[in-house]
Amino acid sequence: MSDSDDLMTIRQMCDAFDVTPRTLRFYESKELIFPKRDGQKRLFTKSDRARLKLILRGKRFGFSLEEIRQLLNLYHIGDQQQTQLQRTFEVAQERLADMVHQRDELTEAISDFTEQLNWLEKVITSMKQENDAAE
Repeated sequence: MSDSDDLMTIRQMCDAFDVTPRTLRFYESKELIFPKRDGQKRLFTKSDRARLKLILRGKRFGFSLEEIRQLLNLYHIGDQQQTQLQRTFEVAQERLADMVHQRDELTEAISDFTEQLNWLEKVITSMKQENDAAE
């Protein structure tokens, strides 16, 4: 496969990753991806595709774009990605702990809310029964 066969246009990237051109331009402006330029055309390399896949995964897991950028930039340190993988593992552990905490808080809030709704339903039913009896 030649280098030119390896390149994708912005439209191909949008179709392949279900993102908008605006999203790709935004990620480029944040220095997360670095497409080649052919006049006004952006051409995305295999590396850009790999980076975009990691960006989208990181976003799905709640990583900030700055965290993602910093982690992606560790790729070029030259230690066979050991630093990048170690730091990604540490940030991911922190994010998972945050997500578990958020889930626990949400579970508790849902439980409290359900109790309140059940109480309200009983009050409304009781009021209706009193009104029906008075009529």
